[in-house]
Amino acid sequence: MPPTTNERQQPPPQRTGTTSRTANSEETETRQPEERDQNACPECEGTLREQDGGTYCVDCGLVIDEDRIDHGPEWRAFTTAERNEKSRVGAPTTEMLHDRGLSTTIDWRNKDAYGVSLSAERRKQFQRLRIWDKRYRTRNASERNLKHALGEIDRMSSALGVPNSVAETASVIYRRALDEDLLPGRSIEGMATASLYASIRQAGVPRSATELATVSRIDYLEATRSYRYLIRELELPMAPPDPLEYIPRYASQLSISNETERRAYDLLKLGIEASVHSGKDPTGLAAAALYAGAQLTDEKLTQEAVSEAAGISKVTIRNRYRELLELEVAVDSSER
Repeated sequence: MPPTTNERQQPPPQRTGTTSRTANSEETETRQPEERDQNACPECEGTLREQDGGTYCVDCGLVIDEDRIDHGPEWRAFTTAERNEKSRVGAPTTEMLHDRGLSTTIDWRNKDAYGVSLSAERRKQFQRLRIWDKRYRTRNASERNLKHALGEIDRMSSALGVPNSVAETASVIYRRALDEDLLPGRSIEGMATASLYASIRQAGVPRSATELATVSRIDYLEATRSYRYLIRELELPMAPPDPLEYIPRYASQLSISNETERRAYDLLKLGIEASVHSGKDPTGLAAAALYAGAQLTDEKLTQEAVSEAAGISKVTIRNRYRELLELEVAVDSSER
């Protein structure tokens, strides 16, 4: 039956909230990817589930990932010895080697894969192969110099007891200096020492230039001169050394109490806020703060012991610790 005139003239029912729902849907569609939950479905924002190496949405059934590749080994190991026994690959690549560890090395033991000793003729053959392999890995003077420099960085970092990441960063810095052609006119040992000290400063490891000069093959002046040249040419961002980083190390060497270490930390922090550390050796300030903290807590600690631990003179300790104590007295009197 056709509709009557009254029915045609009736206005369509008004939909309340349509505009707001449309705006909300547009906002949902234009929502940035980073605002969405990473564990939600990209289509319906439903719940994701992993099963049989794949990922799918529980609500709409969209398959997100399937046949995922496991890049790990197919075996399991629970001890270091078991892991080394089952591993069939070599060491990972590293910047500490001039060829980044990608070349092969012939073992020095004259045995085959089954542990059986080689014959005399085979020994001579593999000895010649070792010689040629060693020559091939350092084919020119540039590679030989790089190998020597990276060996120096490894030796000094081991002597200083710094983390392996610091030595890796130092190797990268030295390679950058080599690429920028900064080595002509400079010694290999000097640039290797400067690279290691720059890496130490960037990592915030409490090691001074004096300590680095003691394990280096160059003197203090050449080390600091090479360091300033390196950071200027490579435009390396360097923050001033923080004396607070040396307090835990010296406190551990001196075996002092936690209370003394805390008082030394507070004294030195107060001195930094008052710019007492400007232009002064951070190791001297840290040693003086520890001695001053021991004086405040009545702990038995001599200037000679602090001087030996920090590698500075007793005169420096006396001058610096008096400045810190006078500053604390001045701050206390002003607060009162």
